[in-house]
Amino acid sequence: MFPLKNQNFIFLAMIGCIGLLSACSTNKVISKKVAKEFKNSQVIKQYHVGFALYNPGDKKMIFQKDADKYFTPASNTKLYTFFASLKMLPNLMPALKYVERNDSLIFWGTGDPSFLQFAVKDKSAYNFLLATDKKLFFAPGRYSGNFFGDGWSWDDYDYYYQPEITEMPIMDNMVTSTYAGANKINIEPKVFASCFAIDSTKTTGSFQVSRDFLTNRFHYPAVAVKPGYNQQNPYKSSPQLTVEVLSDTLHKSVGLINFKMPSYAKTLPGAQRDSVLKHMMLPSDNFIAEHLLLVCANQIGDTLSTTKAIEYITKNYLSFLPDKVKWVDGSGLSRQNLFTPRDNVLLLDSIYKLVNNPAKLFDMLPAGGKSGTLKTAYPKTNQPFVFGKTGSLGGVHNQSGYVLTKKGKTYIYSFMNNGFVKPTAEVRAEMVRIVTYIHDNF
Repeated sequence: MFPLKNQNFIFLAMIGCIGLLSACSTNKVISKKVAKEFKNSQVIKQYHVGFALYNPGDKKMIFQKDADKYFTPASNTKLYTFFASLKMLPNLMPALKYVERNDSLIFWGTGDPSFLQFAVKDKSAYNFLLATDKKLFFAPGRYSGNFFGDGWSWDDYDYYYQPEITEMPIMDNMVTSTYAGANKINIEPKVFASCFAIDSTKTTGSFQVSRDFLTNRFHYPAVAVKPGYNQQNPYKSSPQLTVEVLSDTLHKSVGLINFKMPSYAKTLPGAQRDSVLKHMMLPSDNFIAEHLLLVCANQIGDTLSTTKAIEYITKNYLSFLPDKVKWVDGSGLSRQNLFTPRDNVLLLDSIYKLVNNPAKLFDMLPAGGKSGTLKTAYPKTNQPFVFGKTGSLGGVHNQSGYVLTKKGKTYIYSFMNNGFVKPTAEVRAEMVRIVTYIHDNF
C-alpha cells in the first residue's frame, strides 16, 4: 500500500491527466468539425485563406489552415500597435515635452494624436499652452520620416482616412467643413478659410470639397450645400503651418525656433491611454494608429520614428511569435505589412493577459452586432459573442479576435482573406458564418 500522502498525489495526478485527455479530445472534435466547414465552403475556395483557432485555456492551437502563411493584414495591423501601446505607454500619455527659459516656453511634439482630436477631445496640451503667460515657441525636428507611411497609396491623399504624419498633430491633421446654413460652410481650423475657393466650372453633382495634391488649395463646386453636410480633408503639413494652426486655435502668438530638445525637458501628461486606444480600435482610426507609434518612439529616445519604434517593439516584445513579422506602419494602410494568422492569435492571447480584464478589453474592441467596425457584420445583439479587429483593403478582408461560445468558452481566432475579386460582402458573410458556427457549437 502507498502512504496516504502518495495516494493523494497519485489521485490528483490521475484527475489532471483525465482533464488533459478530455481537453485534448474536445480540441480534436472541434478541429474536425471546423475543418469540415472549410472543406465544404464553396466561397473560400476561390481565393487565399488563412485561419487559426486557439484555445487559451490549455494553450493549444485547435485548428489551422495555412496559419503559417503570410497575408496582407490591412487594419489587423492595429492589433500590433495596440499591443505596443499597452507595453510602452503610461496610463496618461505624454502630450508635450517642454522647457521654460526666462520669459519663454519652448515645446516639442511627442506624436500624441489626442490634441483636440475630434473623438478623444483631449485639451491637456491646449489648456497648458493657453494658461501660460510666457512666450510660446514650437521646436520642430523630432520626426524622422515621410508625411506618408511606407507603401501608402498616394492617390488617397485627399481622403479622411489618410492624413499626414507629423510630430505635433492637431485636430486629426485635417480640415473639417460643415453646413453653416444659408448655403454656407463652416471651416475648422479657421486659418484655412482663405484657402477655399469655388470651382465655377462645376455646376452639377453633390457638394464636395477637394484639395490640390501638393498645396493647401481647396475647391468646391458651385452647387448648394445641404443640411447635415460634414467632410474632413487632410491638409498639407509643415512646421510653419503647425504654428499657424496653433496660433489660430489658441488665439495667441506661437513662434518657430530651432532648438534641440535637452535631456532635462519635462513631460506634460495628457489623455488617458486606454481611451485613445478605444478610439483607435472601434472606428479603425488610421491617424491615431500612426501617431501612437511615434509616441512609443518618444518613450525610447529623442527621434520620433515609426521604423525605430517597430524595430524596438519587435526585438523586445515580439520574440514569442513563431513567425517573423514584416511590419512597416501603425495603421495597416501599407500592403508591405505581412503577418501570419498564428502570429495574430498568439498576439491576441498576449493582449488578453496584459489587460487581465476581459470586460475592459472587450470594451475597447469592436463588438459583433453592437459597435465599431463589427457592428453591421453580425446580427444586432445586446450580448455580442465576437470582439476583435477587422482589416480591409482592395481584395483584402480580415477579422481577428475573441469568440465566446454558448458553452462558456473563449477562443481566439484569426481569419485572413486575401486576393479575392468577389464583393467584400460575400467574403464577410462566409467568415461570419464560420465564426458563428464556432460560437453555436463549441
